[in-house]
Amino acid sequence: MQPLNQKWLFPALLAAGLLAAAVPARAQTAAPAVSPAATAQATAEPSAGQAPPAGFSAPADPKPDDSNAARAKSQPGNNAPFWRAVRESGKQEGTVNLPGLEKGVLVQPFVQYPGSRFTNAGEAWRQVRNQWIIPYGGSLLLIVALALALFYWRKGALGGHLADTGRVIERFTPFERAAHWSNAIAFCVLALSGLVMAFGKFVLLPVFGGTLFGGLTYALKTAHNFAGPLFVVSLVIVFITFVRDNLPSKGDLVWLLRGGGLFGDREVPSHRFNAGEKIMFWGGIFTLGLVVVASGLVLDKLVPGMAYSRGDMQVAQMVHAVATVLMMAMFAGHIYLGTVGMRGAYQGMRSGYVDEAWAKEHHELWYDDIKAGKIPAQRSPEPAPGVLAAPGQVA
Repeated sequence: MQPLNQKWLFPALLAAGLLAAAVPARAQTAAPAVSPAATAQATAEPSAGQAPPAGFSAPADPKPDDSNAARAKSQPGNNAPFWRAVRESGKQEGTVNLPGLEKGVLVQPFVQYPGSRFTNAGEAWRQVRNQWIIPYGGSLLLIVALALALFYWRKGALGGHLADTGRVIERFTPFERAAHWSNAIAFCVLALSGLVMAFGKFVLLPVFGGTLFGGLTYALKTAHNFAGPLFVVSLVIVFITFVRDNLPSKGDLVWLLRGGGLFGDREVPSHRFNAGEKIMFWGGIFTLGLVVVASGLVLDKLVPGMAYSRGDMQVAQMVHAVATVLMMAMFAGHIYLGTVGMRGAYQGMRSGYVDEAWAKEHHELWYDDIKAGKIPAQRSPEPAPGVLAAPGQVA
């Protein structure tokens, strides 16, 4: 066999390609055609005049306001009306056999609390608590604690510039001290239990484990519930007892403008309570105390005439949490100055008496009124040894 001449190679390959392309077209043309009548018969729908099969009933078209039972007939398996009713049960409560408020509400209505997105109330409350109250409230308390620690490290305990005289003045009567310590103990129990309930999941749970942390939280929650009424009653007594001496007076503005003399060598003269203590009294005890007590009574369901819906409790919990964090931040400074931050301050609340030098150094205007006989140095029935005598008398 003679080898193929190269000059004929390209025309041969071209002819083979054309032949291969023509074969499918010829095969398609040669395929038997389907009868148009058969195709129409196979795909045509029954004519309008043709009678349906025996027992056939066409379902009704679905409507937007269908009940779930009606939708089950028109579109079996489509439960959209049921889930729509669940989602909107906060607007129109469902029908249930259980008595009580909101028993037919499975999803609360959409709201937008300060700091939350527009979503159902339960999720909005969770966003406010977890994204605002917990992180920023915890940060505020840590900043206050750090600031007090730094202040003590740099300044130490305040006072002590005047030597004790050995003569004492009654600063707090037994009744005043009883009211103060009752309120202080209740506050400490409430603050400790509240901190554990708010932040313990992030701080204590990884250390203690679920069992121990759960028991601790339950015990502190029970203590919180019992200490709450004591705090309310003692707070009212404290307010009535000390309100007279916490009214604004001459010299308060000077004290504020000079920062009380905390950053100098000498304190600004003040009456029995200085302007800083008055701000704590009116801002912490009265204003925040009123908000904390009111919201706490709502959470305990002790306010008559309220419906106590889930929305009411969520708003009360947010208000209660914010107010208590601010109150703890304010009272932290008060506790600091009443213990390690000022020499002799704790002694005055523990025994009721302070030295004459302490009174002159920290509350000079109050001391001057006592020296002038405007205020008695001893207000309790039984005088203590060494009480500062009235002018003209021997101490």
